[in-house]
Amino acid sequence: MDAHAPTTRPGVKVERDGDTVIVVATGAWTIRNSRQAEAAMAAVDLSASKLVFDLSGVVDIDTAGAWVIYRERGKAEFAGRSVKLRGADERVLFLLEEIELHIPGPDDWPRRPYWIVRFLTDMGEGTVRMGHDALALLSMLGVFGLRLTTAFTHYHRLRGNSILSNFDRACRGAVPIVMLMSFLVGLIIAQQAGFYLMSFGATLYVVDLSGILILREIGVLLAAILVAGRSGSAFTAEIGAMRMREEVDALHVLGLDPVEVLVVPRLMALMVAMPILAFLSDIAALFGAGLISWLYLGITPDIFMQRLNEAVTPMEFYIGVGKAPFMALIIGLVACNEGMKVGGSSESLGLHTTQAVVKAIFLVIVVDGLFAMFFAALGI
Repeated sequence: MDAHAPTTRPGVKVERDGDTVIVVATGAWTIRNSRQAEAAMAAVDLSASKLVFDLSGVVDIDTAGAWVIYRERGKAEFAGRSVKLRGADERVLFLLEEIELHIPGPDDWPRRPYWIVRFLTDMGEGTVRMGHDALALLSMLGVFGLRLTTAFTHYHRLRGNSILSNFDRACRGAVPIVMLMSFLVGLIIAQQAGFYLMSFGATLYVVDLSGILILREIGVLLAAILVAGRSGSAFTAEIGAMRMREEVDALHVLGLDPVEVLVVPRLMALMVAMPILAFLSDIAALFGAGLISWLYLGITPDIFMQRLNEAVTPMEFYIGVGKAPFMALIIGLVACNEGMKVGGSSESLGLHTTQAVVKAIFLVIVVDGLFAMFFAALGI
């Protein structure tokens, strides 16, 4: 504000011309005198149907003073009264126009589309995300294959300590929970199968059903689901935490490949650990099925083992364990890929960890179904 601006106090005079009320503003309507301007304007009765704001007596004005005049004029116009300006110079008109331009308008909330439109939109966006995830997994698989080939041709680049450390956590640490859950599932399978087969007098076929189902499907599938929830989430959380702390960027700065350092050892360890866990899962589930067959159905252990040897061929075991490395590869790829997508917040870390477990379990079941169709087509 200009230091030499007039200090005349603002005032308001009211004149009447018939049914028209003329509001004459005088003095300096500046921010220094804003309180007096507010009080002067508040003391005026603006209830007439026709109003005229005469600004010819204003000696100085700034945005604060212009805002008071603009506000009172707007209130009168909003109430349905006729309002006119008189005696306003170019500066006053300019300030009033600027205030008009900078007044925020009403919120323009977009109309919410119909539910069918929202449903189709969400479905389309989900399909696009699935396509992006598939491309990311294929890209990660290609980089893993390239780095694995490089590691085997250049043994000094194979990180043995990291592989053994991840193998210990993914295999030895998962043995108790995998065997316990498989034992309980084996109990349930044999009990339910025996409950229904007893009415047909075919109790002995519980051994056939339990043996084939556990060795071909349940053992490896249950182990894969537990590994996805345990080791897969751990891989995502570890890599995601490194992304949050910018340690992955530090590897780039050091000239190291994050896939070679972080992904390859984890995938190799998981692919070696998974067949072992599938084998232990089969043993625990068969033990549970044999135990419940003995206690609930009266099938003694020697009869159970004899019947199991007759009903099950080594091919059933090879099919089940042979699927384990592929499931481990899927779990590791999904977990590491989600870990690489973590942003800089803990919310992002939790979100991608959850998505890694859900996607890994879903893909494991899909792949198991594809294997079942493939072996059925081959007749084995």
